[in-house]
Amino acid sequence: MDPGGCRLSGGGGDMITLEDLESMSEEQLSDGPEEEQEEEEQQGRLLRYWRDVARGHQVEVPTDMAEPIQQITSNNDGTHTREQVPYTLLTRKEKCGEVVYEKRHYEKAHWACITVHEDTYEQSICYGFMKIMRFICQQNTAGSYLGMTIPIVTVVRTDEQHTTLSQAVTVAYYLPTVHQTDPPRPHDPEIVIEQWPATIVYTRAFTGATNELSIIHEISSLAEALDSPAVCVNDSFIVAGYTNPAAANRQNEIWFLERP
Repeated sequence: MDPGGCRLSGGGGDMITLEDLESMSEEQLSDGPEEEQEEEEQQGRLLRYWRDVARGHQVEVPTDMAEPIQQITSNNDGTHTREQVPYTLLTRKEKCGEVVYEKRHYEKAHWACITVHEDTYEQSICYGFMKIMRFICQQNTAGSYLGMTIPIVTVVRTDEQHTTLSQAVTVAYYLPTVHQTDPPRPHDPEIVIEQWPATIVYTRAFTGATNELSIIHEISSLAEALDSPAVCVNDSFIVAGYTNPAAANRQNEIWFLERP
C-alpha cells in the first residue's frame, strides 16, 4: 500500500497519513488543551481511517469500534506497554548474513481465540480481530483493558497440496503474563480461552500484505528452507502479525509447528 495514497481529512483540513498514525505517541493521543474533545476527535479520525482501509476488503467497521481502536492505538492512554509473546531461541539458520529461519520453543499459554468463516482471508482476520479488540478493551469479566500483546496470530489450514487456504481462519490473542494464571472470560460466546501446549516452532520472517497468495507462497518458501519439513504439522500453519494490518510495511512471520 502506498502510504501517501491513504489520507484522511481532519475537521480543520489537516491531513493524516498512514505514517502519521503509525508514529503517533501515547502523549500525542492524550495530552494537550481540551483533552476530552481532542480524544473524541482522535477517535473519529482513527475510525474513519480504519473504515477506509477495511472498505478495500469489503468489511464494515461499526461505530462502536471507535473506542477500542483508540485504546489499542494508544495502549489505553499509555497505561500499558505492548508485551511480546515470550519464547526461547533454539537455533537460527543464516545464509549470506540473512536469517533463513529460526527454531523456537514456546511454553504452554492461554490464548483468546475466535474462528471466522468469511469469503476471503482478509475479511476473516478483520472481523475476527475486531471481536478480539472488544474483548481486550473491557468486554471481559475483569471489566478492564487487558493490554495489547504481539504478535496477533492467525491459524490457517490448507489442502494437501498446500495450494488453497480453507475459509476457516482462527484469530488468536496471547493473554498478557499478568492474566495467564486466571484469564478473564470473554462476554462474546464466539471467543474461547484455550491453553495451547508447549511447542517447537520454525519461523520465517516476511514483509508486506497477508492474503491467500502471499501466505501460500510463504508456506512454500519455509518448507523449501527446512532441512526436514516432515517433522512439522503439514495441514495447518500460523501467520504472526507484528504490525497494524493496514501498515505500509507490515512485519510478519510464517510458523510451522513441530509434530508432538
